[in-house]
Amino acid sequence: MKNKFYITTAIDYVNAKPHIGHAVEKVQTDVLARWHRDILKDETYFLTGSDENSLKNVQAAKKAGKPVEDFVAENVVYFQDLKEMLNLSNDQFIRTTEKKHFEGVQKIWSAFKKEDIYKKFYKGFYCVGCEEFKTEKDLIDGKCPEHLSVPELVEEENYFFKLSNYQKKLEELISQDIIQVAPGFRKNEVLSFVKQGLEDFSISRSVKRAENWGVPVPGDDSQIMYVWVDALSNYVTALDYAHDGELYRKFWEGDGERVHVIGKGILRFHSIYWPAMLLSAGLPVPTKVLSHEYLTINGQKLSKTLGNIINPEELVEKFGTDGSRYILLSALPYHSDGDISWEKMTEKYNADLANGIGNLVSRIIKMAANSNIEIQTGSKDYEPDDKFKGLVGEGDLYGALEYIMSLVRAANKYIEENKPWELAKNDESKFDKVMQKLFSDLSAISNLLVPFLPETSEKIKKALETKKTEILFNRIK
Repeated sequence: MKNKFYITTAIDYVNAKPHIGHAVEKVQTDVLARWHRDILKDETYFLTGSDENSLKNVQAAKKAGKPVEDFVAENVVYFQDLKEMLNLSNDQFIRTTEKKHFEGVQKIWSAFKKEDIYKKFYKGFYCVGCEEFKTEKDLIDGKCPEHLSVPELVEEENYFFKLSNYQKKLEELISQDIIQVAPGFRKNEVLSFVKQGLEDFSISRSVKRAENWGVPVPGDDSQIMYVWVDALSNYVTALDYAHDGELYRKFWEGDGERVHVIGKGILRFHSIYWPAMLLSAGLPVPTKVLSHEYLTINGQKLSKTLGNIINPEELVEKFGTDGSRYILLSALPYHSDGDISWEKMTEKYNADLANGIGNLVSRIIKMAANSNIEIQTGSKDYEPDDKFKGLVGEGDLYGALEYIMSLVRAANKYIEENKPWELAKNDESKFDKVMQKLFSDLSAISNLLVPFLPETSEKIKKALETKKTEILFNRIK
């Protein structure tokens, strides 16, 4: 019986076109989905989508002078286009304006324990960028540290969720890795936050402030659901939770893995708020929350204001699909932010892809084509070693990709040391031995690359079968 593996990205606000910060998370998640689907042979379902009900989208639509519905429908296409652009293998793209989402979120709200929900007047600082009320201790010099903006003061009557009811349970689930938060230092950060004492949080806003956009609160026409109830619920509404659908029963209710891949800025919502709401509604919690760091450009945060946004299509136009996947994955370390620039990306592409993988394949296949040697790779018996499996299993894709590149460098070094082109002239037996090792190495590399650079992996396999190769990666100036 196959293991079940369900993996999701965060859903994106569609107030503007996607940038490479959005793209890197999609590619990371795609690698993990392909690893489980193609290598481990798990029954895999990969979800991504768009968060269309946020106040951020309403304000952006107003600024653009367009109806919100039209505005989000135009922008969502750019996010859907990432699938083909970056060769993503997602099974579904959920839009939170879909009927099944509205029905599913309202079902979750209605399933919350009555003692967990209450209504009160509230006055607080609200950051539209985070879609979150902030306390004074959250602010630095009166500004949101994530968006460097001064939150607006909001006073209104909202529904609140009694998060404090779940403090002990959440601490237990996270500390025992029933909900595994990775990397480990992020787990410690989350546990520290929980132990400080959890405060109840707002789960609705007035219809007036929401400008009548979003999912209505069941039984109260004056309130729209707050984005963090609405948006987080996409992970089950996409599976047709509203109608207890087959996908929901298979991938959420079953005994498989339920993995969220998200940026560190929304870790708290996914590892604390979301599990608490699921517990209240009597639903299973995620098994893993994998938090990644941020990409920066020349040391600065990606920002439309600073004008340093790089769009995914610009990347693909210069480096191609697999080249872009490699650039994004190799730019973001597991434990720290990754800084990029066009210069750094070009240098990385040339060093690792054009001069690394591309050169290795070209040299080996040309030597094979110029001889009568029979290629024996043993690829059918190939199994990734425990170190590599451990890196991917942990979610350290940066480390896993570096592991593959170390094999590429070792194979290129082996060629230089053994000079098979000379052996072909004077030592046929050793030539055969050296070449068979190189064929085996190249086959192993192509197998490891399957989830990371699927097109490149396929081209290497084809080259080994036919003794014909094409230029995999052209050098870029």
